[in-house]
Amino acid sequence: MELVELKTNIRTGTGKGCARALRREGKIPAILYGPDSESLLLSLLVSDFEQVIKEKRSSQVLLNLVIQNGDAYTKAAIIKEIQSEPITNNLRHIDFYEIAMDRKIMVKVPVVTTGKSIGVELGGTLQMVRRELEVLCLPMEIPEAIEIDVTEFDIGDSFHVKDIPLEGNIEIQADVNFTVVTILSPKKEEVVEEIEEEGEEVAEGEETPEAESE
Repeated sequence: MELVELKTNIRTGTGKGCARALRREGKIPAILYGPDSESLLLSLLVSDFEQVIKEKRSSQVLLNLVIQNGDAYTKAAIIKEIQSEPITNNLRHIDFYEIAMDRKIMVKVPVVTTGKSIGVELGGTLQMVRRELEVLCLPMEIPEAIEIDVTEFDIGDSFHVKDIPLEGNIEIQADVNFTVVTILSPKKEEVVEEIEEEGEEVAEGEETPEAESE
């Protein structure tokens, strides 16, 4: 995973008044914090942040924050939290988490499937039990996604955490026996409907006791 540059500025103001003033300028308040450093109050252009998110199209973005305060310096970080307005969805605040490039971090990685399974072709349903998994790895080794090829999956087959092939020094913290993807049999309602239809056909073909006596 590559580092994406994002420009920010140190801010001194806090509170709702400061936040409103920033938003009128097309900016958004943010904070950078980490386990080994003091928190920094930041601001950045909404357009710059939206461009980064649009280009990456991933749940995890590895950032090289350019912090401008007279002189400029950089810090590596990931996005910890994005706060937005519930109705307009406009950005309100961003939390950045500082990371060390030589230290493993815990991140959530999306699970995606490829191919069309045999079981689905036969009428089964592919169920994603986990759409994300927590991965422990070095920042530059964060995978874009965990891909599972379901082409050979038949009805009743399941794919577990222990079946995921891992490259490099990557660990998945979930239980190794946890099911990630499974192929379910056709819905019970469909089976019931078929049984009812068969029953109706048999009933139509049978003669009533009165008819036999006649």
